[in-house]
Amino acid sequence: MHREPSSTLEERIARLEARAEIRELVAHYCFTVDGRDVDGIGRCFTRDGVMRSLDGVMNAVGRDAVIEQFHGRFAVLGPSNHFTHDHLIEFDPDDPDRATGLVNTHAEVVRNGEALIASLRYHDEYRREDGRWRFGVRTLSFFYYVKPADYAAVLTGTRRNRAYAEPRAADFPESLETWQRYHREHPRSR
Repeated sequence: MHREPSSTLEERIARLEARAEIRELVAHYCFTVDGRDVDGIGRCFTRDGVMRSLDGVMNAVGRDAVIEQFHGRFAVLGPSNHFTHDHLIEFDPDDPDRATGLVNTHAEVVRNGEALIASLRYHDEYRREDGRWRFGVRTLSFFYYVKPADYAAVLTGTRRNRAYAEPRAADFPESLETWQRYHREHPRSR
């Protein structure tokens, strides 16, 4: 972990406390979504917070719109179970009330009566509002979203988002600049 040489003990402790609060925010989001606690979901976002998906299906701006968007999602979703894995947090060096994050997640869901599994990433912008860390922007992207029976078959292609009527391309890793550069420089690796 990189530490600025001029950081005081108080600043370092405050940063650790902020990191812990942001991690709890991410965990709280999963539990509130799975528990259908829409008020809890709303409290996860800033008043002007944004919840969107990279594929454009979700795009709500403002806490009330985020809550309404989740009502729409819940209309087609049955039980769900979200798991948070790796989580990177980077604090804004110029603003102690701002940070960004990247979160790896898996989900088990029932959508339109069918069981699906998903591998997701969230690209987050966190902001401290009213003394609490919240999502300023949360952008969801998919590695896959498939029926469990289709899991092995879809991993070999790019059209791994199977939650909709027509299969869609996965949001990552093929779109990542580092992925593309690696395969340009190492063409036999595919």
